[in-house]
Amino acid sequence: MAIAQRSEIDPPGPLARARALGPLIAAAADTIERTQRIPEPLLSEIHAARLCRMLLPRAVDGDEVPPWDYLGAVEEIARHDASVAWNIFVANSAALIAPFLPPASARAIFADPRAWVAWGPPDGTPARAVPGGYQVSGEWHFASGSRQARWMGAHCPVIEADGSTRRNAAGRAAIRTLLFPAERAEPIADWQVIGLRGTASEGYRVTDLFVPEEFSSTREEPESRCEPGKLFAFTMQGLYAVGVAGVGFGIARAMLDAFVTLATRKTPRGLERLADSATVRAGLARQEAALGAARAYLVATLTEIWERAGEWSVIALADRARVRLACAHGIGAAIGAADFAFKAAGADAIFPGSSFERRFRDMHTLSQQIQARESHFEAVGAILLGHVPEVFY
Repeated sequence: MAIAQRSEIDPPGPLARARALGPLIAAAADTIERTQRIPEPLLSEIHAARLCRMLLPRAVDGDEVPPWDYLGAVEEIARHDASVAWNIFVANSAALIAPFLPPASARAIFADPRAWVAWGPPDGTPARAVPGGYQVSGEWHFASGSRQARWMGAHCPVIEADGSTRRNAAGRAAIRTLLFPAERAEPIADWQVIGLRGTASEGYRVTDLFVPEEFSSTREEPESRCEPGKLFAFTMQGLYAVGVAGVGFGIARAMLDAFVTLATRKTPRGLERLADSATVRAGLARQEAALGAARAYLVATLTEIWERAGEWSVIALADRARVRLACAHGIGAAIGAADFAFKAAGADAIFPGSSFERRFRDMHTLSQQIQARESHFEAVGAILLGHVPEVFY
């Protein structure tokens, strides 16, 4: 059977759309860092390019792209500004709740072409089950992209009407995701950090908020989704890690490219030109190999798992572990490449506005995020040695 050729009228893929926005993102980077907000017209261009709909189901006008295409688009954006890339990956990650919502609720949220969901991680704040839904008061933090969001979410353990705690299949407190319009939340301006400043990953609070049952779901039951598709056979947490790896790869790529440019013109005092140093040449080559190998490993892992993924079934434990391992390894390789470029650039790297300083801060803020934990290797190693954990996403 002949393979169908791509038509000249087919729309460009997410990587091409992200690449087209590169100059506009780069031009806005200083403003984003200062105001902690994606300005216009960039925000409208991001929505027009559908970069927040890459992981959204086609049933609600999403693009449902393969994970390696998603990785490439996030990486490309991060080459120009890590905060924009971070916000876009988080918006896409939050959109993965759509297949787990009742179809009418998913349409109510994502029919808006500028739909953007933001939330912070669970912090133990409970929601009370009441007739027709949930009542909740509390605050959460680290809600990346909340200043662009039109909907917010809260992940809560549930207290039943009789005062007992709702349990999941593993016997632990079940975490329910509650979704509500962004104007129902009060922002907490607390994002004063060294890097990824433009993400505005600040806090928010709600008071006596009622959320209807149909605008809630859970991320703990991958098999309970309402929409088919190979993309959704991957766990939400696994695709979240793919997004972080994409941001890391983009930052590292930009720093290595900037170092190559610097090395061809810089001669440190009392030394030869950087580009003529054997030490520099070998170090750069090693970092290129490490970063390229890590990226290729992740892409190969995602591609192989995609080929055998089902429309409804969840990928197996071994494949979930492979995704986690490839992402954790990729993030580590990206951090290593960024550290090399920063150190090798010398004093040129320390000044605000250089090609290195902000990216170094962004990378080392990324390095503190849960997806970059060294403990992921321990967890995957245990699985490789035959240990079957109660819960592993």
